[in-house]
Amino acid sequence: MIQIKDLVVTYVSEGIQYTALEQINFELAPGETCAIIGPSGCGKSTLLKVLAGIIKTYDGSVEMNGQAVMPHKQKIGFIPQNYGLLPWKNVCDNILLGIKIKNQKAADVKESLNLLLQQLGLIGLENRYPGELSGGQQQRVALARSFLLKPDLLLMDEPFSALDAMTREEIQDVYLASWKKHPISTILVTHHVEEAVYLGQKILILTGCPGVVSQVIDNPLFGAEGVRSQQEFFELCLALRKMIKEDWRK
Repeated sequence: MIQIKDLVVTYVSEGIQYTALEQINFELAPGETCAIIGPSGCGKSTLLKVLAGIIKTYDGSVEMNGQAVMPHKQKIGFIPQNYGLLPWKNVCDNILLGIKIKNQKAADVKESLNLLLQQLGLIGLENRYPGELSGGQQQRVALARSFLLKPDLLLMDEPFSALDAMTREEIQDVYLASWKKHPISTILVTHHVEEAVYLGQKILILTGCPGVVSQVIDNPLFGAEGVRSQQEFFELCLALRKMIKEDWRK
């Protein structure tokens, strides 16, 4: 369970104090996914950094399973926009990086690693380096690393934004199929309404600067078979766009 209560994040730039997030309240159940959408500068990435334990100075409380966020004790997967792969390590070593950081032995996860390589279509690429992979393949490696770690929380900061439309949909499907096999509490930042509707059980709309929670929507279409081609999907995307535009005008 992720619980955020009265979160306020401020920072100082050139002697002036700015508020990035104001009075954020939100809960995420174990194994649940949430897509965060909002305008540039509303604090989406800041919220992820708080949850990742990168930003440690704030007001309010942020707890994971009743405890304050402590990355050295908890398993938190974080996939940034550039996938976070080390260019001097091959595919297998990049996937095993989180395991090694947590002082786990590679031999103990060999079976899980082989299964993920198969599920994510990475068989035959184990010894390649990130520079030898396509964007979609790099994204698969980043997902494999996070799923192998079996994190308590997975954070993704616009991870599909650099992909072309067809590859982005393919990797969304790969993520969702993997999530269904290994349900991980996931928070995804995106600018794409369709992506939010496709991947978020909950959709959190942030608005303004500082960022505030405008609405949290329970998504009735999450996980439905062939949902992208359903009329309900288009209608929900249109309704969501209308909500967002009205919020941003305010």
